[in-house]
Amino acid sequence: MATILIVDDDPLQASLMMSLLGRQFGNVCRVNDAAEALCLVEQPEFAGKLGLVISRHHPPGIGGPAFVAELRARMPDLPVLVLGADSAIPSGYTDENVVYLPRSIGGQKMIAVTSQMLAHHKNAVA
Repeated sequence: MATILIVDDDPLQASLMMSLLGRQFGNVCRVNDAAEALCLVEQPEFAGKLGLVISRHHPPGIGGPAFVAELRARMPDLPVLVLGADSAIPSGYTDENVVYLPRSIGGQKMIAVTSQMLAHHKNAVA
């Protein structure tokens, strides 16, 4: 089972997302900022199980597009779901494995998108 990594410094939002996704997908973990996430990705054992990163558009530390670019440099096939304040897609998220959605999406939509992204990643690396 793939690991989902949530990058979010808001404990309440992160807890809600971890609960929702954990019930559906199992292994979900959280870090507070982009630097912590990049450190985890450098660990081969963790990276080998990682199936999806979910991050805010402006995670603490590195800005959203820069963080996604760093992830893409380390793990080009890893899907990334970026959650922003509104529905307008900011520049910097043009990779085919990067999806930008407003943070206000409902739980069922979050589960559906997560499921699609995990399935796509599983098929891409198989």
